[in-house]
Amino acid sequence: MIKVVITDDQTLIRQGLDSLLAITDEVEVVGHAADGDEALELVEEHSPDVLLLDLRMPGRDGIATLEALRERGSQVPALVLTTFDDDELVLRALRAGAKGYLLKDVTLDELVGAIRTLAGGGTLVQPALTERLLQGLASLPVPDDFAHLPTPEPLTPRETEILRLLASGFSNREIAESLFLAEGTVKNHLSTLLAKLGVRDRTRAVLRALHLGILSPGP
Repeated sequence: MIKVVITDDQTLIRQGLDSLLAITDEVEVVGHAADGDEALELVEEHSPDVLLLDLRMPGRDGIATLEALRERGSQVPALVLTTFDDDELVLRALRAGAKGYLLKDVTLDELVGAIRTLAGGGTLVQPALTERLLQGLASLPVPDDFAHLPTPEPLTPRETEILRLLASGFSNREIAESLFLAEGTVKNHLSTLLAKLGVRDRTRAVLRALHLGILSPGP
């Protein structure tokens, strides 16, 4: 059984998630928290396999909870589950250490699948959110120095896959976990990718790939 702690400031949401997850034979809810402070206590007490975490809560909110978990060296993967699809919140949550991000309108199967993915060491970002993030990046103006760069060599499918995860805010370690690669292998791919695109950092790599049409921001 995958042990889960549910964190949400709304009692009805906590009870609803508990009732839904009880239907499955894979997940055991071991605790409920109404805010970040309670979540931190329950993580320490129960050592869950996955932490379900709302972002907007009174007191210690979801972002602050993620930061506190990281400071404490906790390895519990956090799945952010929220009604908010704000791109900046997505990026902040990923940068603070969230392993997954879903909106609350997902199905039970999608939720259980995400919990299973995180418990198994993977990462997950809802595809629609990824496309919106790419759209936001694609709307930025083309940097002046891009005009002087030569047309890059074609990227391999693996390099393009890594580029898309970079655009979602994933770290090298998270990319490695998601693609079942060694972190050193990801770093090697990233070095080659940056060299091909003629850029010096991850953000500019994504920007250049978008402007060259290598990555599509979607509809």
